Parts: sequence; C-alpha cells; structure tokens
Amino acid sequence: MISLPTSRSDWRLVGRTVRLVLGRPPYASFALLVGSLVAIGLSASQNLRFVVRVLVSAEVSIGFKVEFLSSLLPFLGPQFDAFHGTAIYAIAALTGVNVAVLAYHLLEHDLSVEGSGGSAAGVVFGTLGAGCAACGPGILAGVVGVVGGAGLLTALPFHGLEFSMVAVVVLLLSIYWLADGMRGGEIRGCPVDLDR
Repeated sequence: MISLPTSRSDWRLVGRTVRLVLGRPPYASFALLVGSLVAIGLSASQNLRFVVRVLVSAEVSIGFKVEFLSSLLPFLGPQFDAFHGTAIYAIAALTGVNVAVLAYHLLEHDLSVEGSGGSAAGVVFGTLGAGCAACGPGILAGVVGVVGGAGLLTALPFHGLEFSMVAVVVLLLSIYWLADGMRGGEIRGCPVDLDR
C-alpha cells in the first residue's frame, strides 16, 4: 500500500536518510552533478535549437560554450524571473537528491531493477516523469497548439509554474518512498529506522 508522508516522523525519516546518504562524498558529488545537469537542461530547453547550434559549432571555443551555458541558468542570465528560477533550482536539487538516494539504495543494498519487484523501476520512471513535468509548459504548448487550444496556456494563473509545483511534489513523494523503502536498513552504520 502506498503511504503518504503525513507526520513529522515521516519528514524526519526523509531528512535523516538524505543526510546520511549525501554524507558519503561519492553520492553527494553524484547528486550535485545530476542537479547541475538538470538545471542546465531545464534552462536550455527554453531555446533548445539555438543552444544545440552554439554547442556543436566548431567556430566557438569551449570556454565560450561553458560561459554560454552558465548564462542560461536562472539568476545568472536574464531569462527567468525569481519564481521560475527558484522552481528550476528546486527541481534540479530534488532530482539530484532523488537519483543519489536511488543509486545508494540500488548499489549498497545489492538490488537490481529486476530483483526489487519493479519498485525501483517505478521510482526511476516517476523521477523521469517529474523531470519532464518541469519542462511541461513547452511540451504542452506544442501539443495544445497542434489541437488548436493554444489560448488555454494563457489562462494558467501562474503561466506554467503549475507544472513545476507538481514536479516538486512528485519528487518529494519519490524521495519519501525511497526513504521509507530503506527503513530497517543501515547507512554508514546508522539505522534508518525512526520511531513512527
């Protein structure tokens, strides 16, 4: 049965599990790498064709390509307002944490996607779905434009920020379900169990 984090102890479990996993440098580095790639990917998705053209150009130096990618990030370039920028960084951070905790769970507990009864596959697909929900406004604009309802997107009160909010909720739930699935195990010699 799927449980939802409803009590303070559920959130303490999540916090403790994340702290213990990210306390191991390889997993913290992996979370940072994944989060950075997600932030760059979400930022670059706004004008993907132009970004790809710049990145594959032989006439542009590698230094300029790195500077160009960093200028696309929220708060480093003019592309996003404060709310959208904060949402992108929140999604990137939560995705990095989620993938690092999933990697820990799979590697340290000798699980495989096949041997874990499909629960790990569900978490992976849920994480991918949440990441895609973050770029949902662009995808939805294309789909809705094809069927003739482009005016629908202008009626959204937060101009597409709703998709980012849904992504944050889904990622938080995914992290909770991973932490709950690791209950009874140990991380760095510390038990994951907390009193319910």
